[in-house]
Amino acid sequence: MATGEIQDDLQYHSARHQWDLIDIQELWRFRELIWMFALRDLKVRYRQTFVGIAWAVVQPLAMMLVFSFFFRVSGGKPSESGLPYAITALCGLIPWQLFASTVTSATQSIVANQQLVTKVYFPKIILPISSVTVALVDFSIAFCMLLVVMVWYQVAFTMAILLLPLMIVIVVVCSLAVSLWLSAMNAIYRDVQYLVPFLLQIGLLASPTVYEASMVSPEWRWLYSLNPMVGALEGFRWAILGTAPPALGPMAISLGCMLAILIGGMIYFRRMERFFSDRI
Repeated sequence: MATGEIQDDLQYHSARHQWDLIDIQELWRFRELIWMFALRDLKVRYRQTFVGIAWAVVQPLAMMLVFSFFFRVSGGKPSESGLPYAITALCGLIPWQLFASTVTSATQSIVANQQLVTKVYFPKIILPISSVTVALVDFSIAFCMLLVVMVWYQVAFTMAILLLPLMIVIVVVCSLAVSLWLSAMNAIYRDVQYLVPFLLQIGLLASPTVYEASMVSPEWRWLYSLNPMVGALEGFRWAILGTAPPALGPMAISLGCMLAILIGGMIYFRRMERFFSDRI
């Protein structure tokens, strides 16, 4: 990009109001950076690793086995669909892994690239977005494993599978919404990164990952649905397995909370962006 164009971008960037949403046109002009950062992060993640990309399969598979053993020993019934628990659990754990991986890496994305943030101008939101791209690679690998398990248990797809791309988009948007808040907060308050693993552990149990949302008492369903991942995970499970569709009310609550977090995250990220160079 020419020097004159960079100066124009800087003037335009400084003239924008701090409460504005993310500039999509500006983001599109820098779209190649998203792939560059994503490719770099992929190389770093899998360089000198023993398990390599197989870790994307090992992690949800191991968690499924642990919770399967737990529910069998305790006599609990985490599913009402009658399908094998391995498939029910994996349909929650795999999209949750996409969410957790995105949030974990995106939270540290601004701080980890402080040399670029302080010396080169580009839309900083590119950094958490590139984390989504990297997590989608792991998700694709784990999803192939899910297909193999479904073939093993002879579970067929239904017409609901046509909505699977939409459900994946919902999971991605939810991941990005939370990531915008945490990445901006971590750039200002560095101890946020130590809080994220604890929050994800709570979120794992507070979301229908290893159990179905129908197991939650109806009188608490509205409160439970304030978690935006409830609608995302139940929608994903329904699209894959073709079980009873998520209730419209709780789904609307989850999606509404997701949009509120996304819009709020855009505004907060935009407002804090001007402090990144000074704080990191």
